Amino acid sequence: MRHAPALPALALLLLPHLPALAHTACADAPLRLNEIMAGPARDWDGSGVFSSRDDEWIELVNVGPSPLDLTGWLLTDGDRIPRLALVGTLGPGEHHAFFGSESYNWEKAHGFPAFGFSLANSGDQVMLWQVVGPDTVLVESYAYLAHEAAADRAAGRSPDGDGSWALFDGLNPYTGTLTPAGNGCAPTPGTGNACVSTPARPMTWGRVKALYR
Repeated sequence: MRHAPALPALALLLLPHLPALAHTACADAPLRLNEIMAGPARDWDGSGVFSSRDDEWIELVNVGPSPLDLTGWLLTDGDRIPRLALVGTLGPGEHHAFFGSESYNWEKAHGFPAFGFSLANSGDQVMLWQVVGPDTVLVESYAYLAHEAAADRAAGRSPDGDGSWALFDGLNPYTGTLTPAGNGCAPTPGTGNACVSTPARPMTWGRVKALYR
């Protein structure tokens, strides 16, 4: 997957008007939201430095049978302010994680307020858009809750692309009763949502009691 910070002139004209021009979500689109990390607590983008802004990520997957041109596809959070425009090609079945650092750099380069993806830890919405001719189409969106945005938990589809949303909480187990429930699997940015085991952590009796108070 190649990615560059560019966008056609038509799309740039449409960007400030997403709320007014948004059309109905397109359920059969080949590009899908697949996994979201709203509350990073480690260096997920591999920069060598942890940043709560730069290490947020949104993973997309091409569920179609052919390579997909990403020109004209956009990502926003729930406020519908453009956060990242995509170009390049995503192969069939290919996953790609886009990081908050990429969003921040794109916003700065195109004159938008530079906040990265700005995914709220109290709950928010991730929205995938496509510019199609004169229209801006909302392809799909996912509204996550606060427990999905806790440290190093990801909300992801299982199975990839069109499955139900699950909580990948292998790095920070969730013991509450809200849905989606935790599945004990680790987040997997840029790869399929397979269950990756995490090392067992020794726990004291005091820690066990604290979890179930």
